[in-house]
Amino acid sequence: MPAPFVCYLRVYEPLGALPGPLAQRVRAGLARGAIPVTRVGARERDVCLRAQLGVPVRLLPGERADGTATEGPVDVLLADGADAPVTEEGAPAPARFGPTTLVCPLDTRPRAAAALVGFLSSESPVLRTAALSHEESAVRSRAEAVVAELGEGATHIVSATWTVPLPWFVLVEATDRVLVLAHEDAATADGPGLRRRCYWRVSMADALARADSAAELLSSTLGDGGPAEVLRDTARWLRHFDPGSLVELDYGGLVQLVDDETLAGDTSAEDVTAALDALREGDAEKAMESYRRLRDFWAGRAIRERAN
Repeated sequence: MPAPFVCYLRVYEPLGALPGPLAQRVRAGLARGAIPVTRVGARERDVCLRAQLGVPVRLLPGERADGTATEGPVDVLLADGADAPVTEEGAPAPARFGPTTLVCPLDTRPRAAAALVGFLSSESPVLRTAALSHEESAVRSRAEAVVAELGEGATHIVSATWTVPLPWFVLVEATDRVLVLAHEDAATADGPGLRRRCYWRVSMADALARADSAAELLSSTLGDGGPAEVLRDTARWLRHFDPGSLVELDYGGLVQLVDDETLAGDTSAEDVTAALDALREGDAEKAMESYRRLRDFWAGRAIRERAN
């Protein structure tokens, strides 16, 4: 089964910056073993399906049948992509994780709740009725309550399906990219090609500076809506986290939509930089040329959603 066609914008935050209860659950998750980043999509799909197929059915992953959140270890990623050490018997070995260890909790329950609210707001009544096992108003109320539990906080991950939101490329530079292509042994028990990756990692300071600068430029040249608004929203989200955090843009399961040659030749980050530079120089035609190249590349991926 292919991994979900999902890309991610993640924040890896210093363990010492997490609030006490969450830090304890993250430490418990690290002791159990961090989730390999290439298995994130499959892991989240698994826990969501288990919630829906369990008896009794649970509306969201990470909660009890009565809708209250569980309090056990949380799934977590480490910034270096490594797992917690494992003994020969398969049990997690003792490991030390200090306050500066960069971690990214998956926050699956509130993210699933937010996705459910979005689903109820955007999909047709026929599909909503077919997908829900409870009355829609009750489902919406519960999902909105879970999102509200975040208070002034935020999830460490935002995601998108089938395509990358183009403003996200503003946060990175071409030289930041890490590309892992397929190898002869890439077909594993996890599925073919799941070791392939394309991602960028940048400091929080750089990500915020780029988002703020581009939002200001786009507002002054193209207006306050569209990409400028997305970037302002993204910057507000990033400011929820510690300044010492790391920001990661990861193609995730979208790498399955392109072959190695296409992935290696992808110039999305370069195209965004070129478009912004052209706008600064007042060359609208050159900016539009870069934007069209970027739009056409990702439109070719996104169209597969309708053919799925």
